[in-house]
Amino acid sequence: MASSVSDLISSLPSVSATEVKNEFASVWDRMVSEGAVTVTRHEKPKAVLLSIERFEELIKSSQPALDQLTAEFDTLLSKMQSPKSRKAMAAAFKATPANLGKSAVAAAKSPKRR
Repeated sequence: MASSVSDLISSLPSVSATEVKNEFASVWDRMVSEGAVTVTRHEKPKAVLLSIERFEELIKSSQPALDQLTAEFDTLLSKMQSPKSRKAMAAAFKATPANLGKSAVAAAKSPKRR
C-alpha cells in the first residue's frame, strides 16, 4: 500500500512550499485544474493541496469500508452477548489459574485450531 501511495503522490503535480508562499494564486489555479498538487519542502513531499471535490470523493470512497467494518463489529458484538457467551465468560473469570492452564493446553491441541 505504501508504494501505491508514493506512486500516487509522485504522479501529482508538485510545487515547493516557497512557491505556495510566494505565488499562492497560481498554485491555487493549478490545484483547481488538476484536482490536487503535492507541496514539497527540500524536494520531499510534505503535504497535498486538494480541491473540495477531490476531498469529497476521498471521503465518500472510504465510507463503504467503514460501514462494512461497523457491520462486522456489530455482528461479533452480538455473538459475544449471547447467553452461552456470557456463561462462558463468567466461568472464565471464576476459573483458577490451573483450570485456565488446562483449558489453554486443550485448546492448543484441538484440531479445530489448526
